[in-house]
Amino acid sequence: MKSMETKKKIVTVVIHAVLIFVSITMLVPFLWMILTAFKSVTEATSVNPFVIFPKVWRTDSFKAVMENMNFLLLYKNTLLLIFFRVLCAVLTATMAGYAFGRLHFRGKNFCFSLVLMQMMVPAQIFLIPQYLMVSKMGMLNTIFALVFPGMVTAFGTFLLRQGYMGLPNDLEEAARLDGCNIGQTFLYIMAPLTRSSMVALGIFTAVFAFKDLMWPMIVNTDKDMLVLSSALAKMQGQYASKFPELMAASLIACIPMIIIYAIFQKQFIEGIATSGGKL
Repeated sequence: MKSMETKKKIVTVVIHAVLIFVSITMLVPFLWMILTAFKSVTEATSVNPFVIFPKVWRTDSFKAVMENMNFLLLYKNTLLLIFFRVLCAVLTATMAGYAFGRLHFRGKNFCFSLVLMQMMVPAQIFLIPQYLMVSKMGMLNTIFALVFPGMVTAFGTFLLRQGYMGLPNDLEEAARLDGCNIGQTFLYIMAPLTRSSMVALGIFTAVFAFKDLMWPMIVNTDKDMLVLSSALAKMQGQYASKFPELMAASLIACIPMIIIYAIFQKQFIEGIATSGGKL
């Protein structure tokens, strides 16, 4: 018995040591960004591997980016992008997932196969058709153009379908006996039970929208419609880059997501744990 307990303790210690090491490894880029933001250009581009901490903690980079970049406008555009993408993705995926998971209609399997096929195709293939659609609608350089590709999500449809399929049939039967139609059953009975899957989808959608770079740079050329990702990309010079300023701007750009995570930390963890997914 003692040997078994000793082995369990050793395994637990090893697992915790591995997890701590992986966590530190994941934090290194973020710590490097913070330290570089306070360095001079010479220190930031030094080939000496032991130049980790700045000799003098400078705030010049923060002052420069605050003067040259309108962060309030960038925050507004980015938060609008995240909000509307999450809203549209959750609404459409919830309704489509319920239809594919609980309803019976002709061609359901074929339609769902098309959804799965769309998940297997690289997203870059849809860039030109989506751009032409937005252009012909005359919606370039608008929030709608930013939100357009994320209004419907194949992954979200699949995720919510699996959530609805895991619910017992007795719930729908009880709702029908109480006189509920399909819409009432979906709205008042089934949808609230898949709240964790909706939260997980909202998390994934928010993160992907925040990191999206290619599409915002394609559809928005107006400076007033820039988002944080595209604004940071424009700071990268062709021949040289001021890395302290770039890192300072990146650190400031992370603030909204850090605040959102701090507020919705419990929902983040519950949503990801319930969905079994990972970022």
